[in-house]
Amino acid sequence: MALRQRQRRDSDSSTLIEVRRSSTLAFASKRCVVCDVALQRICAATVIFLPKCPCEGKFMSWLMGRRRALLGAIAVSAFSMLACGSLQAQDYPSRPVRVVVPFSPGGAVDGPMRVIAQELSKGLGQQVIVDNKPGAGATIGSELVAKAPPDGYMLLLASQTNAISATLYSELAFDPIDDFAPISLIGREPGVLVVHPSLPAKTLQELIAYVKERPGQIDYASSGNGSGQHLFTALLASMTGMKMNHVPYRGSGQATADLLGGQVLVAIPGTAGIVGHIKSGKLRPLAVTGAQRSPQLPDVPTVMESGVPGYEAYVWMGLLAPKGTPASIIERLHRELLQALATSEVKSYMATAGIEIVGSTPAEFGAFFRMEKERWAKVIRETGAKVD
Repeated sequence: MALRQRQRRDSDSSTLIEVRRSSTLAFASKRCVVCDVALQRICAATVIFLPKCPCEGKFMSWLMGRRRALLGAIAVSAFSMLACGSLQAQDYPSRPVRVVVPFSPGGAVDGPMRVIAQELSKGLGQQVIVDNKPGAGATIGSELVAKAPPDGYMLLLASQTNAISATLYSELAFDPIDDFAPISLIGREPGVLVVHPSLPAKTLQELIAYVKERPGQIDYASSGNGSGQHLFTALLASMTGMKMNHVPYRGSGQATADLLGGQVLVAIPGTAGIVGHIKSGKLRPLAVTGAQRSPQLPDVPTVMESGVPGYEAYVWMGLLAPKGTPASIIERLHRELLQALATSEVKSYMATAGIEIVGSTPAEFGAFFRMEKERWAKVIRETGAKVD
């Protein structure tokens, strides 16, 4: 039988009573909830005016006492939670920390993360292990971290691919944004439009003319469906009227190998992973995708300088933890990450690779991530980009 409480009032005073309901008859066993004095028993169909309870006047005191006890319990609980979080931060980490890179080894963000991991290990006092889990537009590795315990021992190196996949892949078993807690936007770099030397184009405008004369005959490589390389090129093709075939690979390493071998002729990889091949003459750069020229390729114009106004795209990387990770652990990771980014080893690597160090706050990274998702969602709608 369900229990509920209601209040009846007579001309002199009010008494809280307990009402029970059966399947056929509602009746009340009149007892004061304070002094437990039995008052009377009535049928639900009868209107009864209750007599005064012997403890009249004590009810409000009893109620206020219960309220104070409840508030006290809430305060103790909140304090315990804060103390627990503080202890977690003090003890963290007590074992190695794993950073899942949802891309193949040797890619635009894999190399920088390995250098950062070495310095981060020193600050945390535990080994930071880089674990590559490529495939499906970074969704395989991302899902692994999204479903991991929120204890700070498994993190995700995210990039623009994660923001793109949030729209390009419509049926995911996790939310690419809301299932994670941001730690920091680490840095960004422009992509660079490169072609195999067998292609006669020496400038972006020459490439556009060459492709337009051969619609649907030129292939461009990417590190996978939904990757930055995929959408960077799809956007450029849409803005210039080029019709090329997308050839997705399982990571930057495979895409670069076929690009160097001439199996595919065009790509827009990140600067860091491709600048060595450019300087060796194995690939020809036509334009960089940033708003300004890259310090690593000062003689290469931007896409906007090359006659495509409004085109701008960056490869970026940031660190995420599973949703629900204690704030104290997020703060510790953020603090140690900023210290790692400030070391001479990391700064030297980033400068050589042409990567701009950012080191944002968790809140700034969260806002940036959502903005990127909306930006690439618009590009996907306008270009009709899809999983090939």
